[in-house]
Amino acid sequence: MACQHLESITLSPPTPAQSVYREDCTQCFDSIDDPEGLDVCLQCFNGGCVGARTHSQLHYATTNHPLVLNVRRTRKQVVKDEPPAKITKLAIAAETEADRYDITTAVRCHECAKELDKFHSKLAPLVDGILKANTFSRQEEVKAWEQEMATCEHILMLQQETSRKIESGELGHCSECDLKENLWLCLVCGNLGCGRAQFGGVGGNSHGLAHATGSHHAVAVKLGSITPEGSADVYCYQCDEERLDNDLAPHLAHWGIILADQVKTEKSLTEMQIEQNLQWEFSMTTDDGKELRPLFGPSLTGLKNLGNSCYLASILQCLFDLPAFQGRYNIPSADPPIVPDPAQDLETQLRKMADGLLSGRYSKPDSDAVASEHPPESPHQKGLAPSMLKHLIGRGHAEFSTMRQQDSFELLQHLIKLITRSQHPAPLVDPTQPFRFATEQRLQCINCKKVRYSSTEQDSIFIDVPLEKLPQSKEREGEAYRPVTLEECLNRFTAEEVVELNCPACASKLGFMKRTLFKTFPTTLVVNARKMTVENWVPRKVDVPVIVGDGPFSMGEYLSPGHQESEELLPEEDKDASSVFTPNESALDQLMAMGFPRNRCERALHATGNSDANVAMEWLFAHMEDEGIDDPLVLTSSSAGESDAPDPEKIEMLGAMGFNAPQARKALKETNGDVERAVEWLFSHPDDEGDFSEESGTAAEKPTALAGSADLPANFQLQSIVCHKGTSIHAGHYVAFIRKKLGLSEQPKWVLFNDEKVVEAGDIEEMKKTAYVYFFNRV
Repeated sequence: MACQHLESITLSPPTPAQSVYREDCTQCFDSIDDPEGLDVCLQCFNGGCVGARTHSQLHYATTNHPLVLNVRRTRKQVVKDEPPAKITKLAIAAETEADRYDITTAVRCHECAKELDKFHSKLAPLVDGILKANTFSRQEEVKAWEQEMATCEHILMLQQETSRKIESGELGHCSECDLKENLWLCLVCGNLGCGRAQFGGVGGNSHGLAHATGSHHAVAVKLGSITPEGSADVYCYQCDEERLDNDLAPHLAHWGIILADQVKTEKSLTEMQIEQNLQWEFSMTTDDGKELRPLFGPSLTGLKNLGNSCYLASILQCLFDLPAFQGRYNIPSADPPIVPDPAQDLETQLRKMADGLLSGRYSKPDSDAVASEHPPESPHQKGLAPSMLKHLIGRGHAEFSTMRQQDSFELLQHLIKLITRSQHPAPLVDPTQPFRFATEQRLQCINCKKVRYSSTEQDSIFIDVPLEKLPQSKEREGEAYRPVTLEECLNRFTAEEVVELNCPACASKLGFMKRTLFKTFPTTLVVNARKMTVENWVPRKVDVPVIVGDGPFSMGEYLSPGHQESEELLPEEDKDASSVFTPNESALDQLMAMGFPRNRCERALHATGNSDANVAMEWLFAHMEDEGIDDPLVLTSSSAGESDAPDPEKIEMLGAMGFNAPQARKALKETNGDVERAVEWLFSHPDDEGDFSEESGTAAEKPTALAGSADLPANFQLQSIVCHKGTSIHAGHYVAFIRKKLGLSEQPKWVLFNDEKVVEAGDIEEMKKTAYVYFFNRV
């Protein structure tokens, strides 16, 4: 008896624009390499595991999509008893997936509990389309690597010769040789020429380039890269750049090629660039050539490098080492979130990451590692690919959505912001809360000695590392800097300094003495060590050794004593007296020298008390994505601000419908306070996180307790560090070092997380000197 669902459900192969999750489950890291394989939904192409967690069955229960394609991948057993083939100039050998694996597929219906004929006329093209489609991770890599391509004058002024029918597909071949792939069509005259030999074994004799050089015809398109949606590799030989052709359809139709009929048969230049980029490997040995011991087990799982994702991997390893993140997201006994698209849900992906890193199920030697009698390295892990989480974190962000290397500390700030804005229903709590604490700034007029105190809530601190070059030495190559201690850096952070401000009490222009101390301490103190110098107006990172011990140290001396009875307070400023803000010139100059626009700097200074460049910089990193951050600062009276605030009762009404306060506030502002229209706006803007620029009137009336604790003693101990090698924080390589108890050992040992490789660390003292982000736990 045939499956009734096969006949009643409309099925169509995935388009290049659709995501196909055929590598790993969208709710855990079980994959097609597991014995049970992975089920790919034939309607929405969601990937669900078939093992103990049965997320495929859960997907069917929540979506009523019964038909799935089960995909299993097994490593081919290849005996390499012959030397590899000699690499020629015309073919760059590269092992393909088909060379490495056997793929087994089966179509099943959940509701009928039966296996279907995958060669059925309705299923065969669908199965073929799923297997040939780019996986979600590769698709996102391609999008991220896509260059900001533009057209050029040679395309805009393109003059095509008399049209004729061009042979394509199996009949087309290079006009100068017999190659039938990697063919480039000259859009001027219709000549077919083969391209250059490319990574991945794609042959080419450069006859397309020779034609362009001899004929001065500038523009060509790669035939196998054309999709029905209109994307293709278009190259301008005159500009020597990949370009965008907005009139590609008519240009192709001129040669009898109908865009809508095309099927992409070859990898694009971008896809091949990704494959080449992912070939880089790093040795894991000590200075004397001894190999570091790989580690496996719970909390010892590596993360695969997606191209330039080490900045993300290092931060994730440090975060999920913290009890707050483990308690918030590692909850295997809880039901997974019921959402339409698990791959696009931050809560689901953070739970998936916690389970992957902490469970130990995926921390095992890579079964694909090639073993020999004398292996050059011990087999490491395969590593988990954090592609879905990386996509969510970077969605809509100008930098984190790309495949370029990024600043790991900026990523941490961005991730804290996303998690803070997420919902944390009781009894779950925000895992970033342990980072928060308050600093207190004390200003004292140099002339009249009156003081003012102000506090700022933060989740991290920046420390300026003093730069003192050591004299040149024959024993030492290159430049070197004097080592400094963490205590020296903290002393600089809390030291008194003179700031240029006019005193509102005595009108003195002598300035103020300013000092910033801790008003409370966090559970986990995050410290970013800035080791930057400026050469020819270009910032450059330098490796200054910062000496940090393994043992606990006290922070009690940096606790602010607060306002003393003997101190006379400065009068409070009249906030409504003037709408003109005059920024602290010294702090403004410091911020602008770091490359921030003036309007953004003024906003930061206004929001943080207009005196401290470090606090203002902290504010800038936390608000870089705020709408209008670069608009001129316009001040309004407090009464005007109150009149524009949404009605707290309306916010509460929307809250009862499941919307959080920032979303409700934004919707009411967008709809002039109309609740019904606000509901419609919310449903039509599901990805909008809301308005966090102000608190509701009800919340403003209730003073909130300061984050952190002022209890003494305040002892901290180094728990983990993110290290960076390279001359720029936007280049080079990031790794993480984390203190963990290994086996039966009572004393924690340092573990190095270098992407997918997890090893017992060697010379930790050397790496601690070049650390970039520190995580200190209160003990």
